[in-house]
Amino acid sequence: MLHYIDYPSWISPTIFKSLPIRWYSMMYLVAFGITFLLFVYQRNKGLIKISNDDISTLFLFAIGGLIIGARLFSALFYEGSSYYWTHPHLIFWPFYNGQFVGLPGMSYHGGLIGAVVGTLIFTRRYKFSFFEVSDVLVSGIPLGYTFGRLGNFINGELWGRVTSAKWGIVFPDAPSFSTSYTWVKEIASKVGMEIANTPLINLPRHPSQLYEAAFEGVILWLFIWFIIKPRQKFKGFILGWYLIGYGAVRYVIEYFREPDAALGFIIKGANSEPAALFLSPLNISMGQIFCLLMIVGGVLLLVIRKRLSNEQ
Repeated sequence: MLHYIDYPSWISPTIFKSLPIRWYSMMYLVAFGITFLLFVYQRNKGLIKISNDDISTLFLFAIGGLIIGARLFSALFYEGSSYYWTHPHLIFWPFYNGQFVGLPGMSYHGGLIGAVVGTLIFTRRYKFSFFEVSDVLVSGIPLGYTFGRLGNFINGELWGRVTSAKWGIVFPDAPSFSTSYTWVKEIASKVGMEIANTPLINLPRHPSQLYEAAFEGVILWLFIWFIIKPRQKFKGFILGWYLIGYGAVRYVIEYFREPDAALGFIIKGANSEPAALFLSPLNISMGQIFCLLMIVGGVLLLVIRKRLSNEQ
């Protein structure tokens, strides 16, 4: 009996075979749409005074900043070499070897910083409160973000670490492992994979994209929408809790997600090989470092904003 799941063969990353349009891109459009609708819903409830035209302008600034920041961080911090540092003009070049490839690689943390900068520019230019706008904006972001991670799953990318759990999935594009390794033989045996006369084998992995969709998306949204929002005490309260909540959840899920091959672990506090296995919580990835900074930033924001509100 097999104790794993094969990645569904009927799932295709492209919508049309003749066009380079992927479900991943469509999912991000859905994510932006849901966040937009939730922003309008909150405006209609009287949580913020802003016109429809200004909301559209806000999203233009925020999404523009998000795309720029996400691509910059991916190219400069996750690519694993100095190539884009020496070829910055190619960071946003959507062609490779004469073929259209879009923007391969987007970083959430870079997108967050870009969106913050875009929102800050908008609020300063159009005379809105940055923290008031941000509180309303981040209240809907997690639910939209859910669809972005579903897009990663459809693309069959950002897979998790190797697991013998029954819900482990064999992703067709994930790297295979030599059957000469003892740990490979042990996991293959646990999940019922035959390795006789097989030099390489593709093992089941945690569907970390779905973990992120559930916890960084739906559950974080429910936490913010139904627990944090009713308890809002000052402007910036929801933004602070969003930074803490996302940072904490993502930090934990990173233990189930294989670190970027080009980077590995930034901090190696214990045995870290193979990186495809969870061996120690002391092995820290680049994503976890950024998450820790998010948590610290969220705590500082809450402390500072609370102090300022008490002084007013």
